[in-house]
Amino acid sequence: MPIRILIAKTGLDGHDRGIKLIATALRSAGMEVIYLGMHQTLARIVRTARDEDVQVVGLSCHASEHVAATAELRRLLDEADLQSIYLVVGGVFPAHDLQEIHAAGADLIFRVGEPMESVAKRLSELVATGNRVEEQ
Repeated sequence: MPIRILIAKTGLDGHDRGIKLIATALRSAGMEVIYLGMHQTLARIVRTARDEDVQVVGLSCHASEHVAATAELRRLLDEADLQSIYLVVGGVFPAHDLQEIHAAGADLIFRVGEPMESVAKRLSELVATGNRVEEQ
């Protein structure tokens, strides 16, 4: 059964080239990708994750909200009894924020420039093992 992943962008961030490339790469790797698009609310992401019965939610951040959005999205998923859904975060943020993003609830973090095949491989390993695959 293929991995089902929901990916979205929150807030007013208008940069969507990267998330579209990720969606294409994950589909090419055999995953079922639901792309909500830009300007989504965290509540809508959670509702859609529940309705689509996904295993992974991917949040793309390019507007400095990565730590707060990660923490709030993890809280909302947990409140909706969706603790089993893995939360991955990708985007543009400084290396010194990685620890804080993990502490906020991210199971995996992808920074700009990571090869597409690495993203698919690390996501597959996360779902197969339940263990974080630490940043390289």
